Amino acid sequence: MGSGKRGGEGRNSRLEEGVRSVLSRWNGLQLAVHNQWGGSDSLQKSHHLASDLISSLSKSTEPVRLEDLENLLHESMLLTFNTDIEDGSIEEVAEQLAIIHEEYLHSQLSY
Repeated sequence: MGSGKRGGEGRNSRLEEGVRSVLSRWNGLQLAVHNQWGGSDSLQKSHHLASDLISSLSKSTEPVRLEDLENLLHESMLLTFNTDIEDGSIEEVAEQLAIIHEEYLHSQLSY
């Protein structure tokens, strides 16, 4: 009856939890938030980045390109937090997000 909807919500919540978890472990973003490199609303800006990623990934029906994720993360850090990350972490975060998204797509196919 309502189980199909609940299953979809569960998949979305796993996607959301995965994205938020990856971002919470990303030192570059956490430093930017802690030091308010994006201004006094840096924490809200990091939540907005997470929401944008979740929205974009949940709407995508094809695997995302790593390059697209890397560009989005780089641009967001540069424009939102005035931070140029060059330690390789953007690529790592993009790869983790792509894996989470692939798992999300796979869960879509199993229903």
